[in-house]
Amino acid sequence: MTETATQVMVETVTALKGADRYDLCDAAEAAILDGGGFGWLKPPPRHVLEAYWQGVILVPERRLLVARLDGVIGGSAQLVRPTRNNEAQAHAAAMTTSFVAPWARGHGLARGLVLAVEQAAHEEGFAIVNLDVRETQEAAIALYEALGYRRLATHPYYARVAGRWIAGHYYTKVVNQALIAEGTRP
Repeated sequence: MTETATQVMVETVTALKGADRYDLCDAAEAAILDGGGFGWLKPPPRHVLEAYWQGVILVPERRLLVARLDGVIGGSAQLVRPTRNNEAQAHAAAMTTSFVAPWARGHGLARGLVLAVEQAAHEEGFAIVNLDVRETQEAAIALYEALGYRRLATHPYYARVAGRWIAGHYYTKVVNQALIAEGTRP
């Protein structure tokens, strides 16, 4: 028996063509059911999920990155730019809605997504990437910390799941030290 290498690719998408819309919805549903629902506790109706992803693409402040395993979307993350009128925080972007479907885990998709978000933020002139995550997302927390994200704070009432409060952690990482060095710190 011959093993074939799995192919992992991360890219920015500006339109959901062909099977991509279905693959992205399928991967999101699987992640939601596994407890990594970026806000959703159970998958919404399919038309709502499809409309959500289409809306993400239309929002100018959002950049949708997807990770593919052998050509099939298995995860995504979003780079969120501050609104144009937010001059005070124009240096900081946020990573949100990051997930990898359970069937696609263990192949480096999450790492690839985080690194691609960081690279995109750097290329777009941001100095910092911020993110937040539920305390229950232990693998994500381990990845963020291994990649140099620094925990800033913990919110004890970040989310409510099955009648139980779940804490959330806030992280930050400098992705462009030169931009930090140009400014002054308060």
